Amino acid sequence: MPTSQARVPTAEASRYLKQLCRHWSHKFPVETTDDHGTVPFGEDRVCTFEAEADALLMRVATPDPAALTRLENVVADHLLRFAFRENLGEIRWSRAA
Repeated sequence: MPTSQARVPTAEASRYLKQLCRHWSHKFPVETTDDHGTVPFGEDRVCTFEAEADALLMRVATPDPAALTRLENVVADHLLRFAFRENLGEIRWSRAA
């Protein structure tokens, strides 16, 4: 399954992880702790979050490369909206080979 990940430097990683998971928990069976979150967007689409002391690590996976791009954009757009007080810069995704 194609996967992609982004590491976003921030001291607020745990807070953003919780906000993103809480936001999507209204539609999906989200699992979350202070430093890990999983959002199953469907049976074949998933996003995981890991909060580090200085960054938020996000991973997305889906079988369709076009859907992977859409999922990257959805996750990044939501993070940027929640982090409007902080300039996170451009979120760069890297695809697994």
